[in-house]
Amino acid sequence: MNILFVLTSHDKLGNTGKKTGFWIEEFASPYYAFLDKGADITLASPKGGQPPIDPSSDTPDAQTEATERFKNDEELQKKLAETKELSDVNEADFDAVFYPGGHGPLWDLAEDEDSINLIESFNKSDKPVGFVCHAPAALKEVKGTDDEPLVNGRKVTGFSNEEEEAVGLTDVVPFKVEDMLKENGGKYSKADSWEAYALEDGNLITGQNPASSELVAQKMLGQLK
Repeated sequence: MNILFVLTSHDKLGNTGKKTGFWIEEFASPYYAFLDKGADITLASPKGGQPPIDPSSDTPDAQTEATERFKNDEELQKKLAETKELSDVNEADFDAVFYPGGHGPLWDLAEDEDSINLIESFNKSDKPVGFVCHAPAALKEVKGTDDEPLVNGRKVTGFSNEEEEAVGLTDVVPFKVEDMLKENGGKYSKADSWEAYALEDGNLITGQNPASSELVAQKMLGQLK
């Protein structure tokens, strides 16, 4: 199993003066779910090198077994500091692609041409494409093989408007994940805020929030058997 992980390179939380990036739990939990099944994992980001970590994902209440393992994993830290540039990766080299969230993807991956082309290529080859929390933002401009939005007519989830409001960033984000998925024709549904919830529609797998990252990984693994 060769799995590609695509991380954000964006570190500014709108005009708040605060930092954002990728969410540790949403990266670490799926990373180890795949790694422990023997997967070979490649990390990439739009700019390459060290992707920014969302400081909010490093608070004491956001810690899990996977985040603790992440912090003590020197090999992974080194790998993370040297992510490949997205423009240098090729869908043909991988069996699946996974996008962790954090608010960063709303600004860069949502509009990134390399990312858009990559997802379209994975989809054309009918390989699993997985996204969790804010990462479905990367689907904003992605088209399916019928030239309609990839999410059109498909069951999807992602960070809910209610959850965005709860973290106080409704007026900061460039768009809301739930609204965008619906506007693109996605059959959006969600569980209660912060509950684990993931959907699988063909090769498209989406998770609602940080608690859903492991679920997304397991559904992807189910397709890779």
